[in-house]
Amino acid sequence: MESRPAAPGPYRATKLWNEITKYFRAGMPLRKHRQHFKRHGSCFTASEAVDWLHEVLRSNSNFGPEVTRQQTIQLLRKFLKNHVIEDIKGRWGSESLEDNSALYRFPPTSPVKPLPSPCTQKENLENVCRDKERLFKLPHLSRRAFKRHELLQSLENLEKTKPDRIEENKEDMLHRKEISQEYVKETWRNIILIHLQTILGLPSLEDVLQPTQIIPEYVIYNMTNTSKHGVVILQNKSEDLPHWVLSAMKCLAYWPRNNDMSQATYSGFERDVFRTVADYFLNLPEPLLTFEYYELFVNILDLLQPHLERIAVEALQICCLLLPPPNRRKIQLLMRMISRMSENVDMPRLHDAMGTRTLMIQTFSRCVLCCAEEVDLDELLSTRLVSFLMDHQQDVFKVPTYLQVAVRDHIEHVKMAQCKYPKEEICAILPTYSYCKQITPQEFEEQKVSTSQAAVAELLENIIKDKNLSVKDKKKKLKQFQKEYPLIYQNRFPTTENEAALLENKPTIKQPMLSLRKPRFRSLRY
Repeated sequence: MESRPAAPGPYRATKLWNEITKYFRAGMPLRKHRQHFKRHGSCFTASEAVDWLHEVLRSNSNFGPEVTRQQTIQLLRKFLKNHVIEDIKGRWGSESLEDNSALYRFPPTSPVKPLPSPCTQKENLENVCRDKERLFKLPHLSRRAFKRHELLQSLENLEKTKPDRIEENKEDMLHRKEISQEYVKETWRNIILIHLQTILGLPSLEDVLQPTQIIPEYVIYNMTNTSKHGVVILQNKSEDLPHWVLSAMKCLAYWPRNNDMSQATYSGFERDVFRTVADYFLNLPEPLLTFEYYELFVNILDLLQPHLERIAVEALQICCLLLPPPNRRKIQLLMRMISRMSENVDMPRLHDAMGTRTLMIQTFSRCVLCCAEEVDLDELLSTRLVSFLMDHQQDVFKVPTYLQVAVRDHIEHVKMAQCKYPKEEICAILPTYSYCKQITPQEFEEQKVSTSQAAVAELLENIIKDKNLSVKDKKKKLKQFQKEYPLIYQNRFPTTENEAALLENKPTIKQPMLSLRKPRFRSLRY
């Protein structure tokens, strides 16, 4: 399977499923097998399928090296259930596939999953958004909350004019229109949509993210109500994690320096604490990234490649701002905990067969990202995303202040235009943004090699031109460089004469020593 992202856009998980099934049918090696004294042609064993598909998934950028053998078995079980494969007797529909020598084959035709109807999903998303707005509302302005809420107010109202300018602008102010709160919200929505559409490289975000899914109050709250570590602070404590869960997470994150846990520990204590945290998150009614943003986050998986890392972080920064504040706080704390646990060399083994990092990813992937309807690739896709979030959680949850600046500049532009043309309708054009052109992984590797070689060649030139080095030291450094980078050295000094001319010395090829003339002995005979 080519290591390229699936086609971006709506229903990416379904498109990716169809691509995998087609590739599996076309690429899986088939041969003759003998079972129960009978020969079967064009088939394969379950273990052969697991070996082949596991290697393909690990090397593919859509899934990554975190894919385990057990997940590959689960995917093959989905293949059997959906009649992508069948056993040697033609049976399918169940998930009874094990990593053994049982024989399977391909049916005459492979089913392709139809794409969902866009109209149905759009109606469902609108209903979900209306429900979300009822669930979380900003509290009434208190003394502390006033400064936080000030951001929106400052964008809504006009700045107070200086006394000496009041008379000059008095006539204009009579015709000047107030910037409504709805206009400010619409500006936030449009700027966020422009940024995401540009980053994802999509001609349209229709069926991926609807404007009604962007709730500016969530974005502003997530940007302004944060601790010194950047974690969202909830004013309504009933929406926060229970105290016992926070204590357990702190215990694991700072193990063995768990000051919050004063009671005595016992053998296996850390496993019980981990199981307590895992049970809480796995029993949440919906994933932390919510059902409504599933398509959006699945499309970001296109960007989880080494040469697109910076763009992927920027996309996730914006998308995580869209989350309801309780969800953003929970996923922030969860990612901080599992990131520290996976890097903690003092953490005891929490599983007999899996390392800590693999255990973290396999345990929490489903509670971070999954679809409201069962999707056969959910586990693999969520594994890829959680792995990236673990490694980049500090950058992903930074507040992108440029969004706030873009909204403020746009509102100020509208205000100035209203002052200049008070009697005309103002049609302010939103700013556009451009990003670096995306390149393929092959081009990235080629550029990486060429850039590295250029840097090494520059190092060689610096050694050559260094006038502070003696001839002896320069020879020593050049000899060491020749040993480390023989090809680059040979390109610079194709012959020994070139090297000798540089060092103002004779060629390194040694000349034969002068031979002494042998004396002639006279014969003793006369």
